[in-house]
Amino acid sequence: MRTTVDDTPDYCAVEIAMEVLGGRWKLAILKQLLVGTLRFSELKRGLPRITARMLTRQLREMEADGLVGRTVHREVPPRVDYTLTGTGRSLESIAGQLDTWGRWYLDTHGRPPGKRRPAPEEQPSA
Repeated sequence: MRTTVDDTPDYCAVEIAMEVLGGRWKLAILKQLLVGTLRFSELKRGLPRITARMLTRQLREMEADGLVGRTVHREVPPRVDYTLTGTGRSLESIAGQLDTWGRWYLDTHGRPPGKRRPAPEEQPSA
């Protein structure tokens, strides 16, 4: 279980930012939602390597932190939409800068050790 923002010392704003944005998937989810409102299945399709359980968990944390709004439509089958709040949208420039830096890093250094994708002929067949 993660700590809460309330448990983070006041003197370290970076710790607060990392508590809210930390983790492998939150910024990737944020980047997907920058285009607009998406359903769970659309988010999952845009992030094929995330499990449904992890996506649900990250969305719940982001909603609790005020980054994401969740709208449940009362219809059959039920439909749930996710959208960025004003607080979530305030991260657009930061997400863009991190995306730019990540592309620069990949171009100059390649993938970090242990994060290399297998060559197509090495990937297991379905």
